[in-house]
Amino acid sequence: MQRGATTMAMRERLEAALGLAVSSARFAGCELVSRQAQGGWWRDELSFLSASGETVPGLFLHPGEEARPVPAVLYCHAHGNRYEHGMEELELGRPALAGPYGSSLAQLGIASLCLEMPCFGTRQVPGEQARAKAHLWAGSTLFGQMLHELAAGVSFLADQPQIDGGRIAVLGFSMGSTHAFWLAALDERLAAGVALCSFADLATLIAQGAHDGHGIYMMVPGLTAVLSTGELAGLAAPRALFIGAGLADWSTPPQALQVARKALEEAYAAQGAGHRLQFHVEPQGGHQETPAMRAAALGFLADQLGIKAALRAAS
Repeated sequence: MQRGATTMAMRERLEAALGLAVSSARFAGCELVSRQAQGGWWRDELSFLSASGETVPGLFLHPGEEARPVPAVLYCHAHGNRYEHGMEELELGRPALAGPYGSSLAQLGIASLCLEMPCFGTRQVPGEQARAKAHLWAGSTLFGQMLHELAAGVSFLADQPQIDGGRIAVLGFSMGSTHAFWLAALDERLAAGVALCSFADLATLIAQGAHDGHGIYMMVPGLTAVLSTGELAGLAAPRALFIGAGLADWSTPPQALQVARKALEEAYAAQGAGHRLQFHVEPQGGHQETPAMRAAALGFLADQLGIKAALRAAS
């Protein structure tokens, strides 16, 4: 079987385990709730209608429909048991981040969209356990719902005239990191992915008894029998992928990170794409983004989305 067919078959197995298709996802509707001018760009609060009939709030920072198309980042917010917080993380950041990403991306000329995930912000009810249990009884997963909605966000970005559909990336921290590398693996429309502070081999975590720190939202039945974490993320190859990690991070114990990294590097090497895979590892780093990690992530995005090339051409 050729690699392309193998990759497609693995994606189909993953979507079967998730209980929901991902890459084909689209929202059933979208309404503009409010629009404010912000530093020469626009700040749009949006209300999407999901395929299941749920309202999904979104925050979209962009240069306006009349602008020359710019690259965009689908920003995946974190968990941290802060269920009251959702899409505002794009603008306000969180204690574990070096600062908010929305303004940093805008300074590079990159638009951004953050969707409020189920269980967070205005979607706190039903809660995480109730949602996850209902999904599992129905043969689907909460993680699948999250990825389905995020992929619909990619579809929204690709449809916008001010967005260059060939230069869309995904970025996230913690829960958002897991969303980012999964989505990069499943959705070929994404040119790049940035996953910060949650990348570890699940079988190793289980063997070490270090897996219980992850929420039930992340449970996908039968996953470790299908693919390891590194193999799964490797489905993103040959597209660009950045992994940020700290060796003192509870979510990425050194051995679990090492096993996942080895499998991911092998997947990229098999595609002749090792140069498109970048790791930034902080030997003393915990479950937080350091200024050095932030600078490396933004530099990676600037490279992969053509920002640095455009700046060189302009000069």
